[in-house]
Amino acid sequence: MFIRNESFYSFRKNYPVVFSLVIIHMILFAWINLTSLTNGLIPFGDLIFQLGVGFNAAIAAGEWWRLFTPVFLHQGLTHVILNSFALVLFAPPLEQMLGRAKFILVYVLMGLLANVATFYLGGLYYSHLGASGAVFGVFGIYMYLIWKRKDLIDAASAQLILILTLFSVVMTFLSPNINVYAHIFGLFSGFLLAPFFLRNATPFFSVQHSKASPEEPVFNPNRWKGRRRFRAPIGQRLPRLIGYAFVVLIVIGLLARAAEFLF
Repeated sequence: MFIRNESFYSFRKNYPVVFSLVIIHMILFAWINLTSLTNGLIPFGDLIFQLGVGFNAAIAAGEWWRLFTPVFLHQGLTHVILNSFALVLFAPPLEQMLGRAKFILVYVLMGLLANVATFYLGGLYYSHLGASGAVFGVFGIYMYLIWKRKDLIDAASAQLILILTLFSVVMTFLSPNINVYAHIFGLFSGFLLAPFFLRNATPFFSVQHSKASPEEPVFNPNRWKGRRRFRAPIGQRLPRLIGYAFVVLIVIGLLARAAEFLF
């Protein structure tokens, strides 16, 4: 599901929304940084940053567009590369399953809800930017797939995305200068929006198989059920234990952040 042999041309053709989002990231990142590096020779980069950054005091003053614009803006090279790479790797299956219109709608909604949570929880003078809230929303949709829609995801992909999501949540609380509110509430927003947007979703693997040769193996959506009876007890308990650990980590992280404000 996440391992695809595609050329630049085929990726652009098959996943135009994801491709466009990455191009927007790169163009705005370059524009903002080249403006400062060229001492204003490339115009308006500072203005784009100043008007687009998510600054809670400005949002409270009525500049509501700042709830949307940070989803497309990045200032650090590592930040833009990591978010863009995550989109390229994990978002294409969702674009194909949901369709272009539904995918871009849910993507923007997840970023918006993450920024709304940041506005209410981050403090009046908190500022932020980046697509991380929407990217974690993508992870949230996959968490719902693993929980309720196993017909849309194979077991190997589910294990991979579960591990990466858990790792990303842990790093959220360990890394400095991270918008924890956007990460966590982006994740929850993806999970909560998933059942509404996944109605009539087309399985990614079925589309891929229609393009493949007849000799290639087909994903069997029922193999999850067939394997349960043969699993060892620890295999049955492991997903639940990981889920418990996931929730505990989130609670600990939020409590730690709350303690920073109280003490």
